[in-house]
Amino acid sequence: MKYLGKKAVVTGGTHGMGIAVVRALLDGGAEVLLTGRDVSPLEGTLPGKAHLLSSDAARLDDVAELAAVATETLGELDLVFVNVGFSTLTPYQEATPEVYDRTFDVNTKGAYFTAQRLAPLVRPGGSFVFTTSVAVGAGIAGMGLYSAAKAAVRSFASTYAAELAPRGIRVNVVSPGYTDTPTMGVTGVPESVLAQFKAIGDEITPLKRHATAEEVAAAVLFLAFEATFTTGADLPVDGGLGQRLTLPA
Repeated sequence: MKYLGKKAVVTGGTHGMGIAVVRALLDGGAEVLLTGRDVSPLEGTLPGKAHLLSSDAARLDDVAELAAVATETLGELDLVFVNVGFSTLTPYQEATPEVYDRTFDVNTKGAYFTAQRLAPLVRPGGSFVFTTSVAVGAGIAGMGLYSAAKAAVRSFASTYAAELAPRGIRVNVVSPGYTDTPTMGVTGVPESVLAQFKAIGDEITPLKRHATAEEVAAAVLFLAFEATFTTGADLPVDGGLGQRLTLPA
């Protein structure tokens, strides 16, 4: 089995890209601790060695609890997939301090301190993978707060790569584009607006479709276990959206 003996933590692991990574790891024989704000729907549904923890990345007490549970249940780690995310489609003129704070508390503060708390558990040869987004450089309307929060993640991931390199720990980033998940990563959006958002994604992506969660998961696991001489990198999984491609007429 491909990941037999490996131990991983996956935050934001209850749906979408997170659960796709979790399932691939479990199918490969890994032991996985996954988090989400509500893990109860997954209880008793996952094969293999899965541990579930309800956790809100915006709450630093929850982050501390995650580190304690990871220490107790897994000990040393081979992978930390920092996949927490929160976004809304909010034009600049409608942004509120509450939405601003929630966006940065989850995406930026939560990700940073999750990595800080779990880094002591990662053994030499292990890795972190952070999820950012094509929105960081694409200028997508309504996603200014989210893109800024994820840009900060991209920045401090590079610093983590530098600071953890002496321990033989690699730190990389995966940047998905439009991805086919139930909510498209956007909170509180009516179905009609979500359908329009999906249609725009298909139109502006050079490959003219969304990624599957499994395609993003494959990129995450490549960075985690196969790209053994790669650190500080940002791997786009965006169908060419962020690559400034000029398509034939």
